[in-house]
Amino acid sequence: MMTGRGFYILGGIDMSKLIGHMKQELSALKPSDILAFNQEIAEIPDIVKLTLGEPDFNTPDHVKEAAIRSIKNNESHYTNSRGTLGLRKAAANFLSQKYGLSYQPESQILVTTGATEAIYASLTAILNAGDTVIIPTPIFPLYIPVTMLNGANPIFIDTSDDGFILSPEKLSAAIEANKETIKAVVLNFPNNPTGVTYKKDDLEKLAAVIAKYNIFVISDEIYSELTYEGTHVSMGSILPEQTLVLNGVSKSHAMTGWRIGLLCGPADVITQIGKVHQFAITSATTNAQAAAQEAFENGMDDGQQMRAVYQTRRDLLLEGLAKAGFTCASPNGAFYLFAKIPDTLNQDSWAFCYDLAKKAKVAVIPGASFGPGGEGYVRISYAASTEDLTQAIKRIQAYAKHALTTVSK
Repeated sequence: MMTGRGFYILGGIDMSKLIGHMKQELSALKPSDILAFNQEIAEIPDIVKLTLGEPDFNTPDHVKEAAIRSIKNNESHYTNSRGTLGLRKAAANFLSQKYGLSYQPESQILVTTGATEAIYASLTAILNAGDTVIIPTPIFPLYIPVTMLNGANPIFIDTSDDGFILSPEKLSAAIEANKETIKAVVLNFPNNPTGVTYKKDDLEKLAAVIAKYNIFVISDEIYSELTYEGTHVSMGSILPEQTLVLNGVSKSHAMTGWRIGLLCGPADVITQIGKVHQFAITSATTNAQAAAQEAFENGMDDGQQMRAVYQTRRDLLLEGLAKAGFTCASPNGAFYLFAKIPDTLNQDSWAFCYDLAKKAKVAVIPGASFGPGGEGYVRISYAASTEDLTQAIKRIQAYAKHALTTVSK
């Protein structure tokens, strides 16, 4: 029987009361609004979707073949909870060759089910109820609900007035204001949603502040291989004692569905985080680990071919959006543009995106989804075909022109 509030009473149990016994922090959280929006606008015929952050390339053939060999060799059992030693050695070599990082594969690397599990496991291992986590925004939203699920509080620093780069002055002020409870600082670069990344000088200034305190840095560098100008510098190379580096093969090798991530850091810290990982996951999928090992060993430069295509798409989109009156943050990495909505258009990013989807049949993500500093912007993913991007540009330009004509009348 359903009650007037939409809850069922089954076998004499009032489901509303049963749900009331669940984890309290869940009631304050909502499902991903990005995924919900993407699903909703997907019903619009002929819509061009520039929404989700997923490479449109296929996983390289040699990587897929490694997984097939693993299956044919009946490698269908649990691996070491930390991941196969072969994969950890290959990952350690990759990180060393690419970014000068030095991690012992036996003790300092944990193979996770994607970077998302690395975020969850690290924050869950670090946080106690009442702790605080500094999160510079706009940023990939996942850090926020995971922090809250652990009974901790996110402290946001709006970076929109600083070129979307966390300044050492604002970081220092935030730490001092919360020094009794602060446990970690989150960095994500190249950044989702802005495409902005940090230079070595930026990181050194932040490290000088963080080193004064007994806190962690969660450095999500999953887009490291998609850095367009210069070389990616890892926070792990500057402040190794306090930094947890997150990486993986999802973006570098177009392997999002394989769900293989990396979590690297001090051995004793990785051991503690490994407990959370073990209790939740046991171990990552065996044949996916074989594929990732192949990606690191024999596909070290696979991402460079994709990066060249992304850069061409980025430049195409930048030029087209500028003609429509949009300005963008300096996108030197990842595959996103964070575009400022022209003043002539609706600055409510949700309202703007719904209107753009309905009238122009182009889907982009509202900037407000990425925290303080995101309102008035939209995130546009160029992990899409050149044909789709060209079509989207034409439609956005026509939409902006029509809106300007309407206002002038």
